[in-house]
Amino acid sequence: MSTPEEYIAGLDQPRRTELAELHDLIRRTVPDLAPTMEFGMPGYGKFHYRYASGREGDWVLLSMASRKNYISVYVTAVTTDGGYLAEGYRDRLPKADIGKSCIRFKRLSDVDPEVLADIFRAAAAHGGAGEA
Repeated sequence: MSTPEEYIAGLDQPRRTELAELHDLIRRTVPDLAPTMEFGMPGYGKFHYRYASGREGDWVLLSMASRKNYISVYVTAVTTDGGYLAEGYRDRLPKADIGKSCIRFKRLSDVDPEVLADIFRAAAAHGGAGEA
């Protein structure tokens, strides 16, 4: 799979429709974040990172994946105080399981698309974690 559209087309229903809707939401909300494929997942908005340890590379600001039991949205962004952006939305996404940079939910209908759009806009505004 070389494009997000090919990734989505390869999914069974109902995930195909849900990830197509999520892809469309990301593209409408943050159209400047170019879509790509990274490690077998659709990603949006590449950035270069460099950590204090000297480790550096390129990654995506947002990505999504269909997992066996849930849909994952990865948000590689931190807030101005250094916290992970996704963690700040726990109270607004009560049916989602939220880690430092991952938002997991069973169905797209379990989350408010406006809250996801807020997260995508904030991620685009803050840039990537460890951005150089």
